[in-house]
Amino acid sequence: MSTESIRLFRTTEHPCGYYGERRSQNIVLDPEAPELGQFYPGALAQGFRRAGAVIYRPNCAQCQACVPCRIPVASFRPNRSQRRALARNQDVVVSLRPALVDGVAHNLNQHIDLYQRYLAARHAGGGMDDPTSEDFERFLLCPWSSTHFMEVRLGGVLIANAVTDLSRTAASAVYTYYDPAYPDRSLGTFAVLQQLAHCQALGLDHLYLGYWINGHQKMDYKRQFQPAEHYVGGKWVGAETPIAR
Repeated sequence: MSTESIRLFRTTEHPCGYYGERRSQNIVLDPEAPELGQFYPGALAQGFRRAGAVIYRPNCAQCQACVPCRIPVASFRPNRSQRRALARNQDVVVSLRPALVDGVAHNLNQHIDLYQRYLAARHAGGGMDDPTSEDFERFLLCPWSSTHFMEVRLGGVLIANAVTDLSRTAASAVYTYYDPAYPDRSLGTFAVLQQLAHCQALGLDHLYLGYWINGHQKMDYKRQFQPAEHYVGGKWVGAETPIAR
């Protein structure tokens, strides 16, 4: 990505979504740029992320806790706990479908219902409660990205979905939501494993997992996927392996 070819903007400060007492600020690529989708793969490789149609990267004056994280697909092997998650979900059907078909979200009502139940159980009081269909589409969908739903169904019923962006060399795990009625299935872990398996099947280089925050409970699951790379000092470096296999 060339910053000379597309404008960058800095947002005003706003409440941090991870630490309530902190303020956050982002750098965003020009959301009005007609070629924004062409810059997206390169932006991912420079630690950016997508939320709706906005490509952003945290740029907070007093905090550098958010560290971009990705998994080199070819070298990933599931650990013991992840193999158990795969075994517990042998009875589900996983399918990858375009998120938008002729501009309309695929199976929108089913996804909204699942998304609402997930947020009510997992993120109550977090500011995303009781989302509308417009909230869902504004946050997760994008007209210029190759966004797919990786649906997980049990007996034909949607129990999890991993919103996944695909590019020529990589995929990005945008967001995953799942049915809170199945805590023993480790559906969040299972969804990432399915994304990695799809990347391996396509011969993609990396799966981007967004931002990792050391010591933050909601981000701790990302430590389980090894080997990992972190974007530090303008380059990707191997992350330490702090967990036992």
